[in-house]
Amino acid sequence: MKQAGDSLALKEMRNVEKSQTEKKPHMEQNLKERVYEQIRLAKQASRHLALLSRPEKDRALKAIGERLLADKAAILAANERDMARAEADGQPAAYLDRLRLTPDRLRDLVEGLGQLVALNDPVGEVTAQWTRPNGLVIQQVRVPLGVIGMVYEARPNVTVDAAAIALKTGNAIVLRGSRSARESNLALTHSIRAALADSGLPAEAVQYLPYDAHESVDLLCTANGLIDVVIPRGGASLISRVLRTSTVPVLETGVGNCHIYIDRTAEYAMAETITLNAKTSRPAVCNAAETLLLHRAWPEAHRRDLLARLMEAGIELRACEETRRLHPELADRLVPATPADWDAEYLGLILAVRTVDSMDDALDHISRHGTGHSEAIVAQDAARAERFLAAVDAAAVYHNASTRFTDGGEFGFGAEIGISTQKLHARGPMGLPALTSSKYVVRGSGQIR
Repeated sequence: MKQAGDSLALKEMRNVEKSQTEKKPHMEQNLKERVYEQIRLAKQASRHLALLSRPEKDRALKAIGERLLADKAAILAANERDMARAEADGQPAAYLDRLRLTPDRLRDLVEGLGQLVALNDPVGEVTAQWTRPNGLVIQQVRVPLGVIGMVYEARPNVTVDAAAIALKTGNAIVLRGSRSARESNLALTHSIRAALADSGLPAEAVQYLPYDAHESVDLLCTANGLIDVVIPRGGASLISRVLRTSTVPVLETGVGNCHIYIDRTAEYAMAETITLNAKTSRPAVCNAAETLLLHRAWPEAHRRDLLARLMEAGIELRACEETRRLHPELADRLVPATPADWDAEYLGLILAVRTVDSMDDALDHISRHGTGHSEAIVAQDAARAERFLAAVDAAAVYHNASTRFTDGGEFGFGAEIGISTQKLHARGPMGLPALTSSKYVVRGSGQIR
């Protein structure tokens, strides 16, 4: 591989990184100027990216994967420094899990890049075509969005996933991660930009804003004419801030208060397996289950055994009064639920439990407390399951499967840039098509109106 130091673009990138890390006081005095300088560089690079062929983009993605592996030691060392600070700050286990990079997780990121390479490039796809009576041929064609602003917390994997999806779709991207993951994000961005420079592509296409001031988020979200769309990915407060302050269009991702509804027709072994997986396989992520709804008519022994099994797995159960009344033998181990528990995204080994009288009761609970992310029913009766799937308003609904599958990789999209819980443009895991818009290409033979 060509040494990154041979690239003029990379030398300039290193000078920017040096100024970002060594001249913080001066940087803060000129925050708006510096943020806008980086955004303008991304805007200029986006014009180049929009014209790239699929082979050019795929070569760059492969180069990024190779560079990440070559820089593994430096990336993991940077992450260890971030982890040490987060642990010293007393961050909870769920937060630490999202922040942590391991050799396996880095390898998974590289494998995700390979999956993106294998996927078709949506840019240039003709989604519709027709001919008018006057002979005009009209095509609707997918095109890049332009420049994407990405605001996110912890999760250094997002740095790679977001940059890669943006590049595959011909978009430039401006990243603004959290202070807790700053060193990890800078190390990852360094590797990505070095790979772009070595591939003959503009390193300026991937920008990272290393500023701790919240004003940097506001500047990114109000850069109309330079930023085409902002995507927030993180907790409710971050998403709320972006939605409140942004004058740029927002592709909203949402928190995940996901439910597992055990229908009266559910088979016990399947219900146990799905619930345990949805809660324990990785509790710190947004597609983990946070509430369990049990149909009262499901056999009492099944309800008792499932609750006991969940507690054996180390899960704290916060149960409604009726659940505690129906299972007096477990009542001293069931924490009384409060109204706040029905809306909580615990991101840990805590599960709210409510006994419901009917499917309508379950649907009403989900409608009032769900966040539109992922909801599941466990049922043997196919007609009842279809009714649930049709009635629930969420980005992803499941029959006899774990909510943990709401993920771009699991859906076959390669990496994802986030999970949208809104209804405009994109919904659910956002893969490549979500980062494109369209334009109409009209071909004529001299027609006038």
